[in-house]
Amino acid sequence: MKINLSDSEWKLMNRLWDRSPMTITELTAALREDTGWTKNTVITMLSRLEAKGAVRYEEGGRAKRYFPTVDREDAARAETESFLSKVYGGSLGLMMSAMVESHALTEADIAELSAILEKAGGDGK
Repeated sequence: MKINLSDSEWKLMNRLWDRSPMTITELTAALREDTGWTKNTVITMLSRLEAKGAVRYEEGGRAKRYFPTVDREDAARAETESFLSKVYGGSLGLMMSAMVESHALTEADIAELSAILEKAGGDGK
């Protein structure tokens, strides 16, 4: 499922990915220090995420319990594809060139990229 999340929605989803299910009260408490969000804000965010198909809930005792319906990796992949498309016209090479030219890559980044490219190249099959 391809889903685009706002920065605020990412904050809420990260909490659910780290620990779910969570109630509105638990989410509000978990997010309050970082965001200052009130219970009403969390309810609004959950409604938006439900409409996008990113979360679901189950009735549980006195409170709804919320669960993510998308994997973090799938959401990250969709976000990456959207970013590349918007900023670099879908070209990973153009993005990497820009990062190299601006000296944004550390030696660790370069080693990680080399390992990824080596794995992608496989054993010549």
